Amino acid sequence: MPTTPESPLSAPQRPLAVPAPRPRGDWDAWGSEPARLPAAAKAIVATLLPGKAHPVPHRAAPVLTPSLLTDEDHTALAAVVDAGAAAATRDDAVRMLHLGGKSTPDLLRRRLDETQAAPDAVVSPATHDEVAAVLRVCGECGIAVVPFGGGTSVVGGVDPVRGAHRAVIALDLGRTAALLALDEVSLLATFGAGTTGPQAEELLGARGYTLGHFPQSFLYASLGGYAATRSSGQASRGYGRFDDLVHALRVATPAGDLDLGRAPASAAGPDLRELFLGSEGAFGVLTEVTVRIRPVPAATAYGAWSFPDFASGASAFREATQRSIRPTVLRLSDETETRVNAAMGGHLTRMRGCLAVATFEDATAAEAEAARAALDAVFRAHGATPRGEDPARSWERGRFASPALRDTLMDIGVLAETLETATTWANLPTLKASVTAALTESLTAAGTKPIVLCHISHVYPAGASLYFTVVAALTDDPGAQWTTAKDAASRAIGDARGTITHHHAVGRDHRPYLEAEIGPLGVEVLRAVKDVLDPRGIMNPGALVAPAADAAERA
Repeated sequence: MPTTPESPLSAPQRPLAVPAPRPRGDWDAWGSEPARLPAAAKAIVATLLPGKAHPVPHRAAPVLTPSLLTDEDHTALAAVVDAGAAAATRDDAVRMLHLGGKSTPDLLRRRLDETQAAPDAVVSPATHDEVAAVLRVCGECGIAVVPFGGGTSVVGGVDPVRGAHRAVIALDLGRTAALLALDEVSLLATFGAGTTGPQAEELLGARGYTLGHFPQSFLYASLGGYAATRSSGQASRGYGRFDDLVHALRVATPAGDLDLGRAPASAAGPDLRELFLGSEGAFGVLTEVTVRIRPVPAATAYGAWSFPDFASGASAFREATQRSIRPTVLRLSDETETRVNAAMGGHLTRMRGCLAVATFEDATAAEAEAARAALDAVFRAHGATPRGEDPARSWERGRFASPALRDTLMDIGVLAETLETATTWANLPTLKASVTAALTESLTAAGTKPIVLCHISHVYPAGASLYFTVVAALTDDPGAQWTTAKDAASRAIGDARGTITHHHAVGRDHRPYLEAEIGPLGVEVLRAVKDVLDPRGIMNPGALVAPAADAAERA
């Protein structure tokens, strides 16, 4: 029989299940295992490195900034977490794993800078109440707090920034990982915010369910991180973005606690969940997330097609989406990405035009095949040629591997980084051309021959996202090289009326461009919310919302 939550007076002891611990990535790489560079990639690398290469080697071990947390601070923090000093540590081996996110600038700093800015301590609460107690201590002691899930931010979202405070802690939520409640009638599951994607799928899969959220960061990122950044997984066409999956949130803020979301829809004023979806730890800490789940699909079909060009492929994607044809995954690579991926797979002469891949999950094989046939009919009408199942299956096998490949390329002097945006279907060609030109011009001016790849990764009736990958030789100043190129691309996105981020979030890196999108008043609204929920400004200083001193200077 399906289970439903019992009344509060007879609620089962929490949690229902605790997952096995998950590994973290290395301190200076995306993951913990180096990616092998495919043999076919050597020809591409040779075209990028016509002259002297500038490899960026790993350091043996980092030198961390000394901890500024006093013994009194440490004692106060250890007193409010159940594992005591073990869960509130100044140990360098633990601090080293909380240096920030995993963008190219992050990884370059860890390879190039002798001293690494580190949190003054890492505190690991296990429950909502412990999180709230840690925030209370930090507010009283003037300590900044950076919520830390999987550490996969690529926009400076989890940097250990003290701001105006005398110390900063990384608030590691890994010990909150658990399945806390399961309602099999309503198909809702409540998790501790530190539960990673693989842990959630493990716990749900044992009971016949899936969340269906699979971003590229899936192996390391947490559900709280998904919510705090408005993540969008690769199966978003079938399952929805993560904010679509959120039913309820429990939040600890310096000003108090909030329990948000009690019905599938409500007209009880503005939806306060929206204040915290995408809030990136700037307003408080998401401690529990209740999400919509589904039975594990019984069947999956696959399909791939090649289009003559990107325009015809985008037109087909638009029609299929507006006609409510709903594959689970739907992706369209442009001509450059199609050629590069074909070469990487050793199929240089077998793929032309633009490759589209799709998957179809359903309760029966017949239903999955019906969805595939409906999409096939639309695609053929736009000039597509079917390419069988293999390209889609191949994409699925390697879909989480690309970030680690970036580390391997850096080893030999090659820059590989990504950025993303979104716009309406009518504006898609303009935005794509503008961003491609900005990246190409900036990196060419730096003395390299860049390759700019692009694909449609998420679709909606009104528009789509564009995901760009940039590959170029690293220069002798790689940090400035990418910072300049990213700034040029970000300005091009604003000028072409795209969003500064579709799913990577704002963090610190995108914050300078946010006002152009939401306006000065929008920025002041965010500041006002932060002032109410975080009056001392201890929460993730500089992420999403400018520090109070910066805001005052601008005023």
